[in-house]
Amino acid sequence: MLTVFLTHNPEDLGAYYARALPELQAIAHVVVNPLDRDLDPHELIAAAIDCDVIIAHRATPGGAELFDAMPGLLAFLRCAVDISTIDVESASAAGVLIARADKSFVASTAELALALMLDLARNVSESTIDYRGDGSSRQRQGVQLRGRTAGIIGYGAIGSYLARLLREVGMRVLVTDPAAAATGDGFEQCDLPELLRQSDFVLPLAPAMASTENLIDAAALGLVRPGTMLVNVSRGELLDEAAVAAALDSGRLGGLAMDVGRAPDQRPSPDLARRPGVVATPHLGGLTPENADAQAMSSVEQVRAIVAGTVPPRAVNPDHADRLRAWWRNHQIGESS
Repeated sequence: MLTVFLTHNPEDLGAYYARALPELQAIAHVVVNPLDRDLDPHELIAAAIDCDVIIAHRATPGGAELFDAMPGLLAFLRCAVDISTIDVESASAAGVLIARADKSFVASTAELALALMLDLARNVSESTIDYRGDGSSRQRQGVQLRGRTAGIIGYGAIGSYLARLLREVGMRVLVTDPAAAATGDGFEQCDLPELLRQSDFVLPLAPAMASTENLIDAAALGLVRPGTMLVNVSRGELLDEAAVAAALDSGRLGGLAMDVGRAPDQRPSPDLARRPGVVATPHLGGLTPENADAQAMSSVEQVRAIVAGTVPPRAVNPDHADRLRAWWRNHQIGESS
């Protein structure tokens, strides 16, 4: 029977695998993280050394040392979509299959973006904290979303879903994306500088890559109107945090809300999160029962495919799954039998 190692710590295991774990155990021998925290790479190698497949939480990196130290590892399955901390090139060179989860987080993440916008606009968190303190918090005037302009940078799955939510709220929605057109969807497409000049709320939802590193930098923030609010639920690398901090200090930014940043596990950077005018949540975008269950079940689907002798769905490097194909041949199953 295939042996699978789950890297999730106890808290994450309960959140993600309440329903999926029994289904996984029905098709494979499952070994779970023995510690009450995330494993470092050396601990992971020691704990999973005899396992055939690793199902990795998003906080678990997949570096070259892992693939080199585990000659029996067939596949590294990410129970998330982000594979930026996986060395796919090294995995491919070692013959290890990499696969990612389904994009089940779209609605959850878009809804959190809307929640953060409302929090910033109506001073929800700040007023709640103050009122809990002494019961005499001053009343803060807020901003109505209806009639305001939202600028969405990146018209992918989350961006397009969020755009529809914001239009229903009554906002004018601007979109910029060199790779996707919003034509016909009732939104206005423009270039990035124009979006920055016109938006009351700026929402960077571009993918993280070399060309989008520090997309929101001092030059970009120099284009926004004083008081503009910035909301980031995508990737921490999109923001030049020093420039964002300076823009908050100067009043160029009227507020910042973020669910991601440059701290471990893509969480907001604590120094920036503590600043006045900032609302920060610890990477909660996809953390709903619906999404967590769907991502866990997608890993069950992938293990089931491996056991059946087929390439799992959402495989990143299927042409380099040499170890997996050898395992199929040895067990006389699937495509290589």
